[in-house]
Amino acid sequence: MLLSSFGRAAMEAKMIDSAPSQTLYEAVADRIHRLILEGTLQPGDRLPSVRKLHRQWSISISTVLEAYRLLEDRGLIQARPQSGYFVKSALHSLPEEPSFSPPTAVNHPVEISLAFRVSNAVCDSQTVGLGSAIAGTELLPIATLNRLMGQVLRTQPAAAHCYGSPQGCEELRHEVARRLLDAGCSATPDQIVITNGTTEALYLSLKAITKPGDTVAIESPTYHLLLETLAALHLKALELPTHPQEGISLEHLEEALKTRKVVACVLITNFSNPLGSCMSDSKKKQIIDLLNHYDIPLIEDDIYGELHFEGSRPKAIKALDQDGRVLYCASVSKTLSPGLRVGWVVAGRYQLKVEQLKMTMNYMSAIAPQLTTAAFLANGGYDRHLRRLRQAHHSQMQSMTQAICDYFPAITKVSRPKGGYVLWIEMPPHVDTLQLYEVARQRQIIIAPGVMFSPSGNYRHCFRLNFGLPFTEAIHQALQTLGQLLHAQIQSS
Repeated sequence: MLLSSFGRAAMEAKMIDSAPSQTLYEAVADRIHRLILEGTLQPGDRLPSVRKLHRQWSISISTVLEAYRLLEDRGLIQARPQSGYFVKSALHSLPEEPSFSPPTAVNHPVEISLAFRVSNAVCDSQTVGLGSAIAGTELLPIATLNRLMGQVLRTQPAAAHCYGSPQGCEELRHEVARRLLDAGCSATPDQIVITNGTTEALYLSLKAITKPGDTVAIESPTYHLLLETLAALHLKALELPTHPQEGISLEHLEEALKTRKVVACVLITNFSNPLGSCMSDSKKKQIIDLLNHYDIPLIEDDIYGELHFEGSRPKAIKALDQDGRVLYCASVSKTLSPGLRVGWVVAGRYQLKVEQLKMTMNYMSAIAPQLTTAAFLANGGYDRHLRRLRQAHHSQMQSMTQAICDYFPAITKVSRPKGGYVLWIEMPPHVDTLQLYEVARQRQIIIAPGVMFSPSGNYRHCFRLNFGLPFTEAIHQALQTLGQLLHAQIQSS
């Protein structure tokens, strides 16, 4: 019936005349849009292939592609790899958001092991890896990066095999300084230290401002690799309540700074992992004022700052730092390539200490990935790539949220991030997501149980899902299976 509907529309399509201010592909997109509004195309229907519509409507393939891309941007259709284009299901009512996190006000030594199991399981190509925060390689400019790396090795054959500055290549530091302007930060290349991803940047920053046994204030829940870094440095974590939209509680943060021996804070200010919260500029200013008042340094992890779905890039707290109190950490691992391992830290008043620690730890980061990243950032294609990546992630998040609405129990709560990679799922307290993890793993599906994100073992009824991967039929089926497992666990409890 769908194809015949398109066949009947073909004659009309041949007569499509775009308005003076409208291109042909916009007119084609509007015609398909009307078919959706009129109910000819129903949610879940597959659209004709690009070549079939090219033949049926006598329009060029490039026109069909542009029309489909425009409909994707409007949120009306979605592409599924190896499957084609489908009409999206509308979310008639969004699920409730997760609750304001309620960690106990006790500092905890950090224990780890589950995170290693989850990370290793995600690397298995036979699994549907929803437990990590990674982008699908299909969304990354791999061919361009490989070409640029080959060019670097041809034009500078000895550079990749020599010692460089512990601070990093000047070319890359220049490009990073330029990109930081979008985050509201003014930094010179000399104020930047290149690291092996954000993880090393966090490690060096923590090492520079703490000693074993110290207590560090963190959001709760928070990124599991931060917890592992705290454990490696023999630090204690003080978990503070965090709102899924607004971030850490200022009231609880001030109370901790006032009454406890907190020596530092670590925050993911923009699109936090795992909650997805993004602090307002006014809240960031209040945090800076608190830190200045109590003379406490802040480590800011801004790895997701470039991945906003709407509006402009949110500012970093570092942009408001007048005293060099903020150690700003980021990388291209979430936007360009996790395998290049290119990150950086702008350490303010702690820069010399960070540089010395970097030299002691591994002397320098590899030259070839640095020069490759610098070349990509300099060639003008990074912003175009980011626009495509943001659109893909936004669409993938909507598809995953829809599947959760369709298949999970009605009592499920789901975060509503405005950027980043991940969804935080909250179930009723009697649901055990560690048990869900084990049962799902037997079905080759990997999730990240909530206890990974808390040193005190909170959030056993929660879990994190990654929407950075293209929304394939395998992911769709995996979410349906997870919903069945959750229903079964609730019914048996």
